[in-house]
Amino acid sequence: MLSRVAAAIVPSLGRLTTSAELATVPAPGILVANHTSLADPGIVLAALRRMDIEPVILATAGLWRVPVLRYLLDRDGHVPVYRRTTHAADALDKAAAALDAGRHVLIYGEGRLPRRRDAAEATPDSFRSGPARLAFASGAPIIPIGQAGARRVASGSRTKQVAGLLTAPARRPRLHVHVGAPIHLPAEISTASAAAHQAVTAAWRTAARRLGEPAALAA
Repeated sequence: MLSRVAAAIVPSLGRLTTSAELATVPAPGILVANHTSLADPGIVLAALRRMDIEPVILATAGLWRVPVLRYLLDRDGHVPVYRRTTHAADALDKAAAALDAGRHVLIYGEGRLPRRRDAAEATPDSFRSGPARLAFASGAPIIPIGQAGARRVASGSRTKQVAGLLTAPARRPRLHVHVGAPIHLPAEISTASAAAHQAVTAAWRTAARRLGEPAALAA
């Protein structure tokens, strides 16, 4: 349901294009995306639905405080992440169960938004250990996702984000999502986190280059 909502709304916010290194994305798999904007989860979901993928999402538990959104999240079996609590590990257990059932799981390696105020793209920040620990526990491959353009929809201060969302239908910024080839991570967590970060950075660079973003073109 949430993927269908995203697929219906995102085309009104911008011009979404997609690319992938494989014709079919294997399942189960851990989809790891870069996180730059409050708008990018919807953009990634809309892109994945074009590929017939509707993943289980690991998302910050605060989203469950939004009444309508909570209904959609619960309805589709998405997983709340309670950071810095005794329940934090429960999310990885539920994600592993979804993978065991043959689903894709979407997780954000950075676990936070960038603090920058402009709308430009930048290399993904370092990753938390969640993707590596989930890969180790489940044996599932990492499937890197790079998205670019979401910051043109919403970024900066709260006021700027609202203004960006309201004006996006008129501006119709270009958006691109690239899905990379699956990789199996090494067992050591810090090494695995670095490998996942490198793969997502490469996927982001492909997406950002499609949009002519200076940060990717200069790399």
